[in-house]
Formats: sequence, structure tokens, C-alpha cells
Amino acid sequence: MRLLRRNCRNTRQYNVPIHAVDVLSDPTLREAIKTFSDWPTIPQLYIGGRFVGGCDIVREMHATGELGELISALHIDYTS
Repeated sequence: MRLLRRNCRNTRQYNVPIHAVDVLSDPTLREAIKTFSDWPTIPQLYIGGRFVGGCDIVREMHATGELGELISALHIDYTS
């Protein structure tokens, strides 16, 4: 849960809606999401339906400004 909170905290700074899915409570769903993304760990972040990465990648992208650039590139105004 600590990693999920960190991903959410980093993402909320960009004023975008977040939808979290608890894959830990369902082993089938947990394995399916790993297969779908071809990424072995959770949590995973998807933006605009596209897999972005796991917690370490999201944290690094946030630190370098790349996450904000990716979100801005969607040209979606979530403030209204």
C-alpha cells in the first residue's frame, strides 16, 4: 500500500482524476494485469489507457518532470 500511496501522491500533484483498482485481493486479476502490461510488479500506473510503469519509474518520471509532460501532452482539462 505504501507504493500505491506514493504513486497516487505523485499523480495527484497534476490535478488529474485517479482510479485505483485493488488487484491484491484477486489473484487472477493480479496475474492478469502483470501479463497485460508485461511488467512483473504492482502498483502500475496507466495514463490514457497506456501503461507508464511501476512505482520506481513513476517516481523518477515525477522527479525529472517527465510525468508532468506526459500528462500535459494529453491536452485534457480536468479542472472544470
